[in-house]
Amino acid sequence: MSYSIQLYTLRDAISEDLPATLRKVAEIGFTHVEPYNFVATAKELGAALKDNGLTSPSGHAPLLSQDQDEIFTAAKELGISTVIDPYQPADQWQNAETIQATAAKLNAAAKKGAEYGIRVGYHNHEWELESIVDGRTALEYLAEHLDPAVILEVDTYWVAVGGHDPVDILTKLGDRVKFIHIKDGPINKDNKAQKAAGQGNVPVLEVIAAAQSLEVGVVEFDDYSGDIFDGIAQSLAFLNSNAASAGTGATEGANA
Repeated sequence: MSYSIQLYTLRDAISEDLPATLRKVAEIGFTHVEPYNFVATAKELGAALKDNGLTSPSGHAPLLSQDQDEIFTAAKELGISTVIDPYQPADQWQNAETIQATAAKLNAAAKKGAEYGIRVGYHNHEWELESIVDGRTALEYLAEHLDPAVILEVDTYWVAVGGHDPVDILTKLGDRVKFIHIKDGPINKDNKAQKAAGQGNVPVLEVIAAAQSLEVGVVEFDDYSGDIFDGIAQSLAFLNSNAASAGTGATEGANA
């Protein structure tokens, strides 16, 4: 298992200077990043990744609303092997029919992605956990209707905000989960109050250990009141120093 950083965390810095931002990410010790909006920035992003020895095991892109061939082409150029749809709005998670329709779209996207040698996944927010369908969370219901080729990236913070124990949800979802978003804080919707891993109310190490088929743990802040580069550095230091407790086997940097 290795660690990555979701570049949305650094969106303000990226908008000012993408190459300098990725240089700082590499200096902090990350070797992997998870880009967002990578079709629009593919050329500059690709150069910055190469210049800083960074790779992108995964990336976020709106697979269900934009040109999938364009997305998969850009992903292949950037070395992104798993493309994750980051968001379907809350009204899509309120009943079985709409969730089944979303699953069908993700399954179709996975078939197209396979033509490019790229895997497809889905990333949750809180509403997939707040909504209960047929006695389980909408996220679990989605998983039951996904092709085995489709993976999940569980945002463990939003699971908790949605009222559920992320350890329990990760255990229930089992091998489907290949990526998680690692974030910490007071477990509410005040994004500015989010904290570096290990400093909030999320049992981060237990959460990581519960994801038994985890490939990459992705550090993310939706927002942060302090210096964001300091925040991600503190998160990575915590994860590395507690790697054994988390059951990850990581030893240094994000290069585990």
